[in-house]
Amino acid sequence: MSYLALYRMFRPTTLEGLVRQEHIVRILKNQIETGRVGHAYLFCGPRGTGKTSTAKIFAKSINCEKPVNGSPCGKCETCKALADPSNLDITEIDAASNNGVNEMRDLREKVQYPPVSAKYKVYIIDEVHMLSDSAFNALLKTLEEPPRHAVFILATTEPHKLPATILSRCMRFDFKLIPQKDLEQHLKSVFDKVGREYEDSAVSAIARAGAGSVRDSLSIADSCLSYSKGKLTYKDVTEVLGSADFYEIAKFGENIFKGDVSTALTETEKIISSGKSVGVLVKDLLNFINQCSIAAVCKNASDVLNLPEEMFSEISRIAKDARGDRILRVAEIFAALETDIRYSVSPRILLETAVVKASVIEADKDISALVSRIEALERKLSGMKSVPVAERNVSSVNRAEQTIGAKPEPVAYDEKEPPFEEIPTEAFAAKKISSENVNVMSDGQRGKAFGYFLRALRQNAKNGVLFTMCQDLMSQFEGDKLVLTTESEVIYRSLNREEHYKSIRAAMEKVGVQDFEIRLKGKEKDGADAVIESLKKNFPSTEMEIK
Repeated sequence: MSYLALYRMFRPTTLEGLVRQEHIVRILKNQIETGRVGHAYLFCGPRGTGKTSTAKIFAKSINCEKPVNGSPCGKCETCKALADPSNLDITEIDAASNNGVNEMRDLREKVQYPPVSAKYKVYIIDEVHMLSDSAFNALLKTLEEPPRHAVFILATTEPHKLPATILSRCMRFDFKLIPQKDLEQHLKSVFDKVGREYEDSAVSAIARAGAGSVRDSLSIADSCLSYSKGKLTYKDVTEVLGSADFYEIAKFGENIFKGDVSTALTETEKIISSGKSVGVLVKDLLNFINQCSIAAVCKNASDVLNLPEEMFSEISRIAKDARGDRILRVAEIFAALETDIRYSVSPRILLETAVVKASVIEADKDISALVSRIEALERKLSGMKSVPVAERNVSSVNRAEQTIGAKPEPVAYDEKEPPFEEIPTEAFAAKKISSENVNVMSDGQRGKAFGYFLRALRQNAKNGVLFTMCQDLMSQFEGDKLVLTTESEVIYRSLNREEHYKSIRAAMEKVGVQDFEIRLKGKEKDGADAVIESLKKNFPSTEMEIK
């Protein structure tokens, strides 16, 4: 006898043999036991979850003379007759290759004939969403009012493609993806039956690759058993799947989190040179990043990830050293990359660009990257300790708000650091003209105003975050007004808070700048607004009408 694939060899023959899907099994059992069998069923769900197998079991069960717990006994005359492949009482139709109106008309004519050796004549139409519109119309009336001896079971992975008129005439059952733990138990039972030894980590890797599909998991297991003649190891599975070794991916991801772009690019070259495709590498890296995020925020991460102890320890170590916002940003970058490489003729260039972008946070203008830069500067200025990842499990924007709006922390400076040169206040002292304080300085003096402002702010302010934010401001004079501009709306709102604005105003007054404004780039006043504001300022007692 020719070799049978594992998914065919271990196809369930009873409802108890189905992996999970308890909600469906319970309903079908009750219908068989009570005799309340419907005329049309729709089995829908992801591939490899047991739709066709359930349809075949159910077709035999409703015809069995003495069903056992809702499953066919396999011993009665009817079960023996239905086991014969030439029996026509159970007909399986592939709608992908028989999707025309003529096939459905032929079915409509044949359904009128009673079954030969069974109680019901069952039609299983697989991939029913492939039928044409005219074929659906030809099937519609028969599906609504079939002969009493006819039962239709439609199976599909895409129920949204079925017409509403078909959906409304069927009893719908949604099959769910199989949890990884159940897939592992099923795979272990299969390996035990075929007499092969295995490592638990190898079984876990196969189950993860199966992604909730029993058939996919068994197909991968079949390839793995053929690859190795001895004990099935984790390394064997990674070789068959074409994925990178776990520890290579872990080292790769750790260097990205640390910002070591040189080592990260070296690891990229090493993994790709070993024959791994860019798509598989990105998929493996995303899976690793996801595991790190779970390990960082979940108390029961070990149960959720269900990984071997040594692998979980490595992930926990890396996640503990990484910051939560960095993990989130790296995940966003590579998730976008996974989509982009599908349409690119140079996926390797996109990968290396993403590695640099994820590693060098200075080149990333995203809010979470800005938060990371602020934190790095804050720690450098104040010497404060890093906050644990679990305490910073918030979104990027919220984290930015918390960082920028935090209570002022004392700034500790190095005692060996040379003191600032004395600020020549008199060079910037404002003169009073018409009872209005304005900045009257030479162009050379104005060029130094922003630098002296930062020095005054650093000397007087106890808030290291405020000084860090002001460092990135752009400055220029508009007439006698010093305008400070930022591109970040978060920073703009923070600088205009009362406590921050007071500190800025005090530093400005120390250097003699008494007329200043903080603006958000892109929302500057146009020329007309500036003229109107100037007129109102110079002629406060004059009534103006703006048209």
